Amino acid sequence: MEHIERESMEFDVVVVGAGPAGLSAAIKLRQLAIESNLSDLTVCVVEKGSEVGAHILSGAVLETRALDELFPNWKELGAPLHVPVTEDRTYFLTSKDAHQQVPDWAVPKTMHNKGNYVISLGNVVRWLGEKAEELEVAIFPGFAASEILYHEDGSVKGIQTGDMGVSKEGEATANFTPGYELHAKYTIFAEGCRGHLGKQLIEKFKLDEHADPQHYGIGIKELWDIDPVKHQPGLVMHGAGWPLSETKSSGGWWLYHAENNQVTLGVIVDLAYQNPHMYPFMEMQRWKTHPLIKQYLDGGTRVSYGARAVVKGGLNALPKLTFNGGCLVGDDAGFLNFAKIKGSHTAMKSGMLAAEAVFDAIAQGVEQGGELGIARVTEGEDVFILETKAYTDKFNQSWLKEELYQSRNFGPAMHKFGQWIGGAFNFIDQNVFRVPFTLHDLTPDHVLTPASQVHFKPDYPKADGVLTFDRLSSVFISNTVHEENQPAHLKLKDATIPVNVNLPTWDEPAQRYCPAGVYEIVEDGDQPRFQINAANCVHCKTCDIKDPSQNITWVTPEGGGGPNYPNM
Repeated sequence: MEHIERESMEFDVVVVGAGPAGLSAAIKLRQLAIESNLSDLTVCVVEKGSEVGAHILSGAVLETRALDELFPNWKELGAPLHVPVTEDRTYFLTSKDAHQQVPDWAVPKTMHNKGNYVISLGNVVRWLGEKAEELEVAIFPGFAASEILYHEDGSVKGIQTGDMGVSKEGEATANFTPGYELHAKYTIFAEGCRGHLGKQLIEKFKLDEHADPQHYGIGIKELWDIDPVKHQPGLVMHGAGWPLSETKSSGGWWLYHAENNQVTLGVIVDLAYQNPHMYPFMEMQRWKTHPLIKQYLDGGTRVSYGARAVVKGGLNALPKLTFNGGCLVGDDAGFLNFAKIKGSHTAMKSGMLAAEAVFDAIAQGVEQGGELGIARVTEGEDVFILETKAYTDKFNQSWLKEELYQSRNFGPAMHKFGQWIGGAFNFIDQNVFRVPFTLHDLTPDHVLTPASQVHFKPDYPKADGVLTFDRLSSVFISNTVHEENQPAHLKLKDATIPVNVNLPTWDEPAQRYCPAGVYEIVEDGDQPRFQINAANCVHCKTCDIKDPSQNITWVTPEGGGGPNYPNM
């Protein structure tokens, strides 16, 4: 399309993403502004989901440490934390019909959940959104941050929201509405795991040049209504073993008894798996057939489904957090503590630390006689946006850094030594004494073994529609909706690679690693064809991570598109 004149809006701070990290940053900024009589400080949050919480999916068991700091009186304020953890159980599934419970003393301390709560993270985020609006944060749901805007000096100026009403061919339709430019003194990027703007920033500013490669898993989740007789509110179950052990893949599972006779359950598959025939969605479906899991689901009803990538590289893979004009928080940077299987409290804390640093920089400009929010400095003839390096300093002095440091070896140990030896290493490291060295995992997750060299090809049974399901019926109950006539948001760098490279080498694994059936190989006469069903996409980002040729790039579709999770 030809050049478009766009309206712009000015804010002191723009936050990209209304998840735990982004909303905590926005709330903290406004709290500090009000406390310091700088209540004119303006904060905006843009959210690509149709509403705050629409794209939020997590287990979830919440550790309240960050929430206690953000809202010490959260109970009185009505935060939706209603189910305290009553019991932890950890299991190893030794085969398809046998299991061994792990004694509590043998479980790493990081997986003990006394004092935590079984929650719907989506509902907690909705509550945080309400608190943010009460503090006069401007929240714009349904607006996807599609581009980063830069000043002439290369510093970040803000973001542009995506155009609406663009056809598949890239032409303006009768419903065309141009996106807005949102300009800010500082922009905080809180897009979640593998944020597509965060990915660009990491590359542009070389933020990861001193970090280990980032690592990921894919979490596949279902929410069930179960028989009240079987429901035990606050029971938290974790485990590993079958069925992933058959493909020599690593990962784990959870089953949490939440409120209202519901259980939240799912599997996290480590995306470092090497067998291209492994099918994460089907691994999760057959896991449910294990008697230990099935006993709770018999007679129940599945009510929701979803999937998302999980960032799990920890401290070793953490990039540089700041750059001129902005910073990364939450899963956009990679703050999840995989040793705890928790990232909400760490995401919130990172957002709060960034907010403190940004506010201090803005307040310093005011103290020096500048206008509210002045954050530009002049050196000779050059003008620069201040880099909020104080954010990194605050992180280094925080409990967040200490927590991630203590868990830095958890993931690398599992990758290097496997579940048994790696588990023993982590038990010693977490429960007995801290090892005085750091393990590193330098192999990127997208590496796969050629299909011709794989000796085990799993046999996945057909879905029965009662306990196990197919992908399309699962996507249906994720309430995923996209405007059909829009440019595909799944971009191929080279359209020939799926058929000419990935298919003969790895039997095109996109057919299997996608939990929503987006990618298909279609037999079109004698010539196979790679088909992308972009409307199915649940925005998990797995394709952007796991494609062995690194040929797929995920970008934001029109704002409001994607899943609409009710209370995931």
